[in-house]
Amino acid sequence: MSRIAVAFHSGADDPVAWGAALRAALPELDWRVSPDGLGDPAAIQAAMVWKPPPGFFAPMTNLRLVVNLGAGVDSLVGRDDLPAVPIARLNDQGMVQLMTSYVVFAVTRYARDIHHFERAQRRGAWEYRHPRALSEVRVGVLGLGELGGPAAAALAGMGYAVTGWSRSPKAIPGMRWEGSLDAVLAGSEILVALVPLTPATRGLLGARELALLPQGAKLINACRGAVVQEAALLAALRSGRVAEATLDVFDTEPLPTGHPFWAMENVLITPHLASITVPESAAQDVAESIRRVLRGEPPLHAVDATRGY
Repeated sequence: MSRIAVAFHSGADDPVAWGAALRAALPELDWRVSPDGLGDPAAIQAAMVWKPPPGFFAPMTNLRLVVNLGAGVDSLVGRDDLPAVPIARLNDQGMVQLMTSYVVFAVTRYARDIHHFERAQRRGAWEYRHPRALSEVRVGVLGLGELGGPAAAALAGMGYAVTGWSRSPKAIPGMRWEGSLDAVLAGSEILVALVPLTPATRGLLGARELALLPQGAKLINACRGAVVQEAALLAALRSGRVAEATLDVFDTEPLPTGHPFWAMENVLITPHLASITVPESAAQDVAESIRRVLRGEPPLHAVDATRGY
């Protein structure tokens, strides 16, 4: 049986778990873990990566496929060390479920005033707030792709008044699609950002856009920090234009000690874990993509590098 050399690089994923899951689906696997276990780079045929360092791919002269270990491929598009090989993203139902649960939690925390009760408890105060019908809570979802679409569908299924925005129209039961970003912003008391990071979405939400939100709106960012202009968000949080924010992603990660977000009572910080890949549920697709590429066929879930997703 001919061996298939696959390189692995990630500071966030477990190489042991991934190696075991992929070997079960691809018995001919020759598993090579960066940085010390790559061996001869010229023998590597596929690479599974998350934010590889500059120059990582340059010595891999026989590389045929790159699999991105996450939802966003912004760290792979436009690199000068990556040859013209297919890039595949993971299509993992576990990732979808985790992101959906995170978004439902974050939206519901605001819709049911849990953030107020958390502060009241710290003061030892019993502060009743009468619940609103979920159908009265206007939620905007920016990005309706592999993760955003199911999250919007789940919110709509719970009864929220959901409006979605994406590059192309999407039909999701219970959700209204809107092609105007400004219109979505103006009508969203809770805004969820789930767009991929591309040249078109970098800095998508700046001072002008945040000013379009209703006074006291809430923002949930679970895509990429650079989608929201950090200085503009800080100013909006301080002024009350954006009353609350749940942030899973940041310009610099880990979020530096002393960053203003840490001290803001109206910001909930989570350490980039809204959605992670589950190796056992994704390995079959990865193995199939490797086999397809080695047969001269396109991989599953190929990324359009011109779009960035």
